[in-house]
Amino acid sequence: MQTQKKKKANVNIDVNYNRKLIFKRNILKKIIVIIIEEIVLKEKKNFGCINFLFCSDEEILEYNKKYLSHNYYTDIITFYYPEKDYIDADVLISMDSIINNAKKYDVDYESELFRVIIHGLLHLCGYEDKTMKQKLLMRKKENQYLKQFLKTQVSKDIYRLTYNF
Repeated sequence: MQTQKKKKANVNIDVNYNRKLIFKRNILKKIIVIIIEEIVLKEKKNFGCINFLFCSDEEILEYNKKYLSHNYYTDIITFYYPEKDYIDADVLISMDSIINNAKKYDVDYESELFRVIIHGLLHLCGYEDKTMKQKLLMRKKENQYLKQFLKTQVSKDIYRLTYNF
């Protein structure tokens, strides 16, 4: 009996943000791939091509208006395109919102960024956050994956490298 080999996710990073990101693209891509691998393992999902766009509040507002008929800011928008065996997606993240939320919730910028990335990936796994019950489950999962990621040697190396480039 032959087992189907899981396809590695193809991650693309695009930055349309006028301020400097704290991470270089290659480091950010490494972070996302590690988080994806953990989520794929635990949630038993298979990701195909995932495009991340790091942008401003204004740009995410335009996407919200154009594609979702929402006239408000958000930290993340996830568009997913499920196929039979894998999930392709576009994930838009507002860096302005990440910075503001980190200050608002008194957490470091990096943890807030990782939390939002995890949040988007959980949406791709089928988790929703429209009801209070769904929000509580989503937050529990976010905390679980964030804690796991922050314990890894890779995350420690990334934090060390973050300010040395």
